[in-house]
Amino acid sequence: MRKDAPSKTNTVATDTAPEVWFYHLERQRLEDVLPSLLEKTRQRGWRAVVQAGTEERCDAINDHLWTYAQASFLAHGTASEGDPAAQSVFLTTTQDTPNGAEVRFLVDGAAAGDLTAFTRSIFLFDGHDERALADARTTWKTARDAGCSVTYWQQSPQGRWEKKA
Repeated sequence: MRKDAPSKTNTVATDTAPEVWFYHLERQRLEDVLPSLLEKTRQRGWRAVVQAGTEERCDAINDHLWTYAQASFLAHGTASEGDPAAQSVFLTTTQDTPNGAEVRFLVDGAAAGDLTAFTRSIFLFDGHDERALADARTTWKTARDAGCSVTYWQQSPQGRWEKKA
């Protein structure tokens, strides 16, 4: 949620258009990309909510964020682990945002709710999955029609993220 928005509603109260970034995963898996994007989000001082499409995927992400790097981990929580409002990164399968996040990550078919309610929404999708591609196209159109600033990122053969649109 934006800093100038009421803490309980995630309502955008500025003239800046909410951003929706699309990451087309072709060369790396979600598990390879999500931790670094969450780290960058936290470095900006933003809170994040990660919405997965299924409980199984949410559980897998939960486990992965504790172990993805040998020398570090990414602190996070779920509803079953205590006070959601205290979590800088919160994992869920619902559209709730109990931690007041400014950034929403949507993964594995998670249904995008009101994308205008966040400073930035990040839609990560599997480029080898036709359904995921179709969902990304639909979400792009919905976000653009809602007045969001939309950006498309794709990995180069060298593995660097490049802004394509």
